[in-house]
Amino acid sequence: MGSTGTESAAGAADAEDDRRNVSDATGFLVLGACAAWSLITAAAHGGRPEGVLLAVLAVAAGYASGRILGALLPVVAPAAGALAGLVLAVAAPHAMADPQFVSPLGQTGAVAALLTLSSGAACCAAWAARAAVPRLALRLSAAAVAVVAAALGSTTGLVASTGVLLCSLAADRMRRRAPALTALALVAALVTGTTWALAEDVMPAGLTTVLQDQLGPHRVLLWHDALTLAHRDPALGAGPGRFGELSPTATQSLVPDGKPHSAPLQLAAEQGLIGVALLAAVFCWVLYALWRTPRPTPIALTAGATLTALAVIATVGNALSFTMVTAEAGLLAGIATARPLADEGTAGRDHAEE
Repeated sequence: MGSTGTESAAGAADAEDDRRNVSDATGFLVLGACAAWSLITAAAHGGRPEGVLLAVLAVAAGYASGRILGALLPVVAPAAGALAGLVLAVAAPHAMADPQFVSPLGQTGAVAALLTLSSGAACCAAWAARAAVPRLALRLSAAAVAVVAAALGSTTGLVASTGVLLCSLAADRMRRRAPALTALALVAALVTGTTWALAEDVMPAGLTTVLQDQLGPHRVLLWHDALTLAHRDPALGAGPGRFGELSPTATQSLVPDGKPHSAPLQLAAEQGLIGVALLAAVFCWVLYALWRTPRPTPIALTAGATLTALAVIATVGNALSFTMVTAEAGLLAGIATARPLADEGTAGRDHAEE
């Protein structure tokens, strides 16, 4: 009887390892496809694929580092990542949004993204901590990130970091992570669809006016230009990095940055619908990896909520244009999917659910 139980446990562990290997292989195939597609579209229409290649490299490097550090230092690694993200958000002057893009939503670029990732990393570190005092201190540090966001004038960062903290606290009540991760995917899809509809000008007039007032008319005009370029060549787009030179709104801006301030719309304009599909595939892969991770459910759902908030920010801002953001996102995903060398206990785990 004992031998049978041991063999059953060993078989379950082997099956789990196989699923994790498949998840990792899928992720790096998707990232490789993103890099390859940027080169293909650049060869077809010209352009500068270096930005996409750097973003892919940052995600891959951050993810690999997170897997290693998360296994060795499951509490210290996310805590250090939270501190690093907060310092970058406060100290890096080039991370600040341009004044023409500061709307009632506040800054929707790198500052908001780094603050959100910092809050999520602190919450993950809190769930990984075993003692009550460190856990409370880490949660208070996550709350402090929201205070910093308010001080910096980043309304988006304030809302996102607060939302991540609340989702993390609620995650302890979740016994099955699949429904929660599915809901997060639907949130990201809804925001992306709303942005696309606003850019296509197919929404009711009243709702369009309200959203334009919140987002700023200049940003919406850039989105219109992005979809115009996407319609010209839906398959390949105009070429990576070419939006700034082909968009009338961007060329007439006082301080042009060559970005439409929406990751899906930028990929649609520069790399066609296949580029958008690859971006969605990366996000879905991360959610799948979080579903299969051996870490406790609160950590998986906290990371999922954080990365979903980042996806929302990137849909209405230029967050993914900054290497430090993509590297921090990869680091958080890696930490949340690592297998710590020390047992974290069984509380909150459901990674074996079918």
